[in-house]
Amino acid sequence: MRRIGNTPLAFPSFHGATRLLVLVNLATYFALLLIGAAKVDVANWLFQHGVFVPQYFLRGWVWQPVTYSFVQVGLLGTLLALMSLWFLAGFLEDFHGSSWVLSLYATGVLGTAAAALLIYLASRLFGFALPTIPLTGSFGGIFGMLAVIGLLYGETEFMMFPLPINIKAKYLAIVYILVAVAMMFGDLRLYAFAQLGGAVAGWLFLRLMPRRGVAFLFSEQWYGMRNRYYRWKRRRAARKFEVYMRSQGRTVKFDGQGRLIDEDRDDRSRWN
Repeated sequence: MRRIGNTPLAFPSFHGATRLLVLVNLATYFALLLIGAAKVDVANWLFQHGVFVPQYFLRGWVWQPVTYSFVQVGLLGTLLALMSLWFLAGFLEDFHGSSWVLSLYATGVLGTAAAALLIYLASRLFGFALPTIPLTGSFGGIFGMLAVIGLLYGETEFMMFPLPINIKAKYLAIVYILVAVAMMFGDLRLYAFAQLGGAVAGWLFLRLMPRRGVAFLFSEQWYGMRNRYYRWKRRRAARKFEVYMRSQGRTVKFDGQGRLIDEDRDDRSRWN
């Protein structure tokens, strides 16, 4: 596990996945502001369809687990979210690359939506009241990044912006988690539980996903599936060839991989 010292009092790098995530969220925020200033009804329609509401998702609004993360609410909340996204994503991208950071962020966002859906279904099953609060913002992905930083770089010190106080990453993650746990005893319990789901998703990503990210995993799965298909075609062609040769009065044999077995040769190192 990599261990590094204190972080300098400067902004992290702004490129690749970090720049993409921050600029897309910022552009979406200002686009909704401009649309709201021109046509309030259109802005409200976009907001209702873009946020994540478990009831609407179960009715077929399947895009909401992705779109809600780009719907930022309030100037202060948006500023805090984008600053956190810049610092955390920029820090991780310097060590793991853009693809890995995007995969982690997406995992945290989807894990947050899954947690919100889970607590909603539990409320319906056990019959306890749960206020309907739309899920918005990128804090699900941020919680996933924060959990990963706390696990991988727990001894690294960060400045608690805007306070001039340094705190270790593992303690910063604990503080955020405790705040979310405390929120679960109020009206924002769905939102708080969802954020904890983002942290759990980040932890699962770190434990289960390859170091190169989800894109590498899917590429490996694709090439593995393609190779299995070609091996199946080779075995199938070998069986057909065996049948044909028997019809000609000759016998040939192939191994389980569809390769010809030459019984007259003892040296089979060429198959190794």
